Amino acid sequence: MIPVSEPVLGGREAEYVAECLATGWISSSGRFIEAFEEAWAGYCGRRFGVAVGNGTVALQLAVAALGIGPGDEVIIPSFTIISCALAVLYAGATPVLADADPETWCMDVSQVASKITSRTRAIMPVHIYGHPVEMDPLIDLAGRYGLAVIEDAAEAHGAEYRTGVGPRPRWRRCGSFGDASCFSFYANKLVTTGEGGMVLTDDEQLAQRLRFLRNLAFEPGRRFLHRELGFNFRLTNLQAAIGLAQVERIDETVARKREIGMRYEAGLGGLAGIRLQTQRGWARSVYWMFGLMVDRETGLEGSLLAARLRACGIETRPFFLGMHRQPGLLQRGLFGGEAYPVADDLADQGLYLPSGVGLSDEQVDQVVAATEAELR
Repeated sequence: MIPVSEPVLGGREAEYVAECLATGWISSSGRFIEAFEEAWAGYCGRRFGVAVGNGTVALQLAVAALGIGPGDEVIIPSFTIISCALAVLYAGATPVLADADPETWCMDVSQVASKITSRTRAIMPVHIYGHPVEMDPLIDLAGRYGLAVIEDAAEAHGAEYRTGVGPRPRWRRCGSFGDASCFSFYANKLVTTGEGGMVLTDDEQLAQRLRFLRNLAFEPGRRFLHRELGFNFRLTNLQAAIGLAQVERIDETVARKREIGMRYEAGLGGLAGIRLQTQRGWARSVYWMFGLMVDRETGLEGSLLAARLRACGIETRPFFLGMHRQPGLLQRGLFGGEAYPVADDLADQGLYLPSGVGLSDEQVDQVVAATEAELR
């Protein structure tokens, strides 16, 4: 079976973890925590990094640190992982949905302005499957309405967006936009710590707030005094050791991911019956997961093509199911009667193919050939 994704641990991971074991620094203190935070923040062009236990709590921590709470609204895409909605709900706030762009599959930024109300406090764009959201209009909109931007870059390590803000256009890495940027370091990400995440920011006060809330809101100088209720969202030194070794190889990883993505595009780009994610001229994707959409005219749904590929020894995954179709959210009285047709089409007709950085060219070609054969 060709897997969807497997981590590649080919650098100094074992050396750094061995140091943790030898010195006894295996919990949430140790030199690798700060080194990992500084390395990843620096790579993304940010001043501060705050490492946490996973990408979901990175979003939750960012929402909490920005003071978002009951009565507030946060605009998120419907086509995303449920972590985005959970982060808003755990704060007592309300998620408000925007549909996906039919070509990039990211948040349709043209819909966001109409979603803003007097209760809106933030916008949460999500870079989907390694392709950036069009950030300039969102940043401009947030500035005009006094909104925070919480950038979900969990799937976009190393991806770049060409911003036109400033004296001349320039490329900026995803994770460098807005008030806070959130990453996941799950095992299928370009940088992995097994489980793990990080919040990045350029705001020193916000960084201090993030660190305070991350560590149970211990009062400075009085460890077991709590005037506020925080979280235990800490990352371990062992995980950070792995993460630091991964960051040291990030350029190599990004380059290989783009090779795999472009090989898929060359093989599948002209295939009748499917559509691929469109890479805009202002975007440099990292092809975190290489997805395709099956045209409804073929009579196939994404799940049927997935079953056929599995019979060929090829593992796939379905696309996200829109937030407006999640039973656990509908039971809370959210999104009743709302329609997001692009997100529906993506959920019903989409799947992603094996995309791990360790894939060989021969495996990619095998997946291409099988996909072509099953669509005949």
